[in-house]
Amino acid sequence: MRETNSCMVDVATLYIVPTPIGNLADITHRALDVLANVDLIAAEDTRHTSRLLSHFSISTRTFALHDHNEQQKADYLIEKLQAGTSIALVSDAGTPLISDPGYHLVNRCRQAGVKVVPLPGPCAVITALSAAGLPSDRFSFEGFLPPKSKGRRDTFQSLADDGRTLIFYESPHRITDSLADMLAVLGPERQVVLARELTKTYETIHGAPLGELIDWLSEDSNRVRGEMVVLVAGHRKAKDDLPSEALRTVGLLVKELPLKKAAALAAEIHGVKKNALYKWGLENLD
Repeated sequence: MRETNSCMVDVATLYIVPTPIGNLADITHRALDVLANVDLIAAEDTRHTSRLLSHFSISTRTFALHDHNEQQKADYLIEKLQAGTSIALVSDAGTPLISDPGYHLVNRCRQAGVKVVPLPGPCAVITALSAAGLPSDRFSFEGFLPPKSKGRRDTFQSLADDGRTLIFYESPHRITDSLADMLAVLGPERQVVLARELTKTYETIHGAPLGELIDWLSEDSNRVRGEMVVLVAGHRKAKDDLPSEALRTVGLLVKELPLKKAAALAAEIHGVKKNALYKWGLENLD
C-alpha cells in the first residue's frame, strides 16, 4: 500500500475513476489523489485524458484502452495488475463502463480475482435525472439509440408500455431524427426532457410533451448542439389500455386468421381480455 497525505493507493488494484462531464471543478479530491498516485492510467483517449491531467499537474503515465482494443489488451493489463501494478481506468467523461469502455477489463478482473475499487463521481445519466422532474424511483438507462430509423422505432416500440422513466444518450446530428421516430411510436403527448451540455456554459434542461419539444428544438439551431441526454416519462396505463404487444400480435395474426380467432389467440398469449382485443380489431383493422 502506497500512502500519501490524503490517499492510500493499493498495489495490484484497478480503480474505476469518474471524470468531469464538462465542468472540471466536478472532479473529486479522491479521484485526483488516485490519478496522481497509481502507476498507470488506462484511458479511452490518451490525448483527451492528458489535457485533464495537465490541468491538475498530474504526470502519471497513460495507456490507451478503448472499444477497439479492450478485449485484446485486457490480458496485458491483468498481468500487470497481478504483478503489483496499480491502475486507474478512466473514460473521456463521466463514469467508465456507462456507455463507455471498461466492461471487458472489469469482468476479466473479477474473474481473475483482481481487486476492483470504484470511486463515485460524475455521470450524465444521474445528473440529468436529478433535474428532469420525472419520476426517479424507477428508471431504465438504455444507452445510445440505434443509428438507423428502423432500429430506433423497434426500440421505442419495445419500451412503449414500460412504466419506468427511460433514459437515452443521443448525438446532436441524430437528435431530430430520433425524436421524430419517437413521435411516430409514442405519440405527441408523452412527456420528454432534453438535457444538453450538462455542467457546461450552455447547459440546457427543457421538458415538454414530445410534439412541443420537437417544435421548440426547431426554433433555434443552437438547441441541437452538444451531447444529449433524453429522458422519457414512463407509460401511464389507463384502466382500459391494451398492451401494444397484444395489439401488434392481433395485427400479425389477422393476416392469416379471422379476427375473432386472432383476438382469442392474442388474448391467451398476452393475458388480456379477448373481447377487448376483438373490439379494438373491429375499430382499427381493415
